[in-house]
Amino acid sequence: MNFLAHLYLSENYPKIMIGNFIADHIKGNQFTHLDQRIQQGIKLHRQIDTYTDTHEVTRISKRRLHKRYGLFAGIIIDIFYDHYLAKNWKDYSAIPLKIYVNSVYNLINSHKEILPEKTIQMIPYMIKYNLLYNYRYKEGIKSVLEGMNRRTNNKGQIDLAIIDLRQLDKDFEKDFESFFDDLQTFSHQKIKELQNTHS
Repeated sequence: MNFLAHLYLSENYPKIMIGNFIADHIKGNQFTHLDQRIQQGIKLHRQIDTYTDTHEVTRISKRRLHKRYGLFAGIIIDIFYDHYLAKNWKDYSAIPLKIYVNSVYNLINSHKEILPEKTIQMIPYMIKYNLLYNYRYKEGIKSVLEGMNRRTNNKGQIDLAIIDLRQLDKDFEKDFESFFDDLQTFSHQKIKELQNTHS
């Protein structure tokens, strides 16, 4: 899953949200100095990624993509699923998406002293273009895919995936709805386990 889903699946525990958000920029076990709840968020992020990568529905989604994307297919599906979460946000949260993402930006900015350098570099761009909110629009997803394509030097032609999204929109959306129900159950259970381990 991508940024919005990882934040949402943290169930509004602020420090778990921070850990979940920064996890991609943390190597190995280089987080033992951080607050216990932030550590839980990092561990949760990794468990969510493993569950997502091995779930049958996400495998179906990846097979729908053009073969040209190769190893980038999983990253593309993560972005697509964030699109459907943002697009259908009212089905998952009583807090309007605009209010939610602004609270996330404030939360992240209030923890700058512990953020990895890569996260700090990314934040201004994310806020300037309001990426978390604009995931709900296909134009927003197009911009994200183009940015990833530039950062990967066009190795996987990731920018072309907007074509797949438009052509198979309903299929990908059904995949997301089916998978996300399972993921919410899994994530909720993992949060309880992590909290019990450290209680």
